[in-house]
Amino acid sequence: MDGTDDLRTPGGLVVPGQSLRWSFSRAQGAGGQHVNKTATKVTLEIDIDAIQGKPTALERLRHAHPDGVRVTSQTTRSQWRNRIECLDKLTELLDTTARPPSAPRRASRPTRGSVERRLTAKRKTGEKKVGRRGASTPDW
Repeated sequence: MDGTDDLRTPGGLVVPGQSLRWSFSRAQGAGGQHVNKTATKVTLEIDIDAIQGKPTALERLRHAHPDGVRVTSQTTRSQWRNRIECLDKLTELLDTTARPPSAPRRASRPTRGSVERRLTAKRKTGEKKVGRRGASTPDW
């Protein structure tokens, strides 16, 4: 990835390659001398205004991330793999944010069978509890 390739998401959004701002730093955690000497932590930032796509999807992105998007990865020892993870995270984040909200649930009545099963179970439970009353308990 040399910075000129555009990032295309499965949802149809396009992020121009020149708007991807990469930064690298030392990662935290275990790793010994390797982690102390190499800049494997990757941070990717983009400006929402640079993204191209459907107007409704872009409006959802602007509403959810008004200051831009930042993703970070430091899970692997390789800077290249962390860059790939950042791109994957960014793609997933953009597509889930730009996706339209799901339709609200329509209220429905319970089926006759489910009502009958519930009442039968209640009756059985009541009979079980009546059966627990032994001869030692006086019937008031």
